[in-house]
Amino acid sequence: MKNSSCLTIGIAGGTGSGKTTVAQTILGDVPEGSVAYIAHDAYYKDLADLPPAQRENLNFDHPDSLDTPLLISHLRDLQAGRSIEMPVYDFTTHARRAERRRVGPRPILLVEGILIFADPELRGLLDIKIFVDTDPDLRFIRRLQRDIAERGRTIESVIRQYLTTVRPMHLEFVEPSKRYADLIIPEGGFNRVALDMVVARVQESILRVTRG
Repeated sequence: MKNSSCLTIGIAGGTGSGKTTVAQTILGDVPEGSVAYIAHDAYYKDLADLPPAQRENLNFDHPDSLDTPLLISHLRDLQAGRSIEMPVYDFTTHARRAERRRVGPRPILLVEGILIFADPELRGLLDIKIFVDTDPDLRFIRRLQRDIAERGRTIESVIRQYLTTVRPMHLEFVEPSKRYADLIIPEGGFNRVALDMVVARVQESILRVTRG
């Protein structure tokens, strides 16, 4: 059963849209320890049994690349007041690491990912659904910078992946899921007015829980 005192917020949007910036802004504006942050990216399926070359050619932007049933199970546990062992994914090897990250229940659950609104069951667990809407050219530039700096990719590989899977999957799955959003934030972390509204709602929920 869902814990009625727990508020679950979902943040979706295309790659490089600023979802993480929005999540970090919320985390920075509320009391420490009041929010559990869950990234859908941590739930990529483990590809350790595949050769490295084959791993790199898979479609990581399709819903089937993610272990969404495990995320759903973990969210239900957190909403019921139980801790979880969240997987840790290594994007340089496309495999899960041996260690797990223990996450305990909190008044606020913050779930972030490009495809979290595309799955009806997962979507049904979210009390507030936020879609970060950013122009495609800006999203591509941000992804290019991130994948080169943080994930050891080449410019050519990022462009190839964007054209073959990222863009087509965005048009097929991510963009249509925007219609399920309760709030659409243009320009992501630069939209301070929208962020202030979200933070105020989160702070209100935390205050309600702490007052019992």
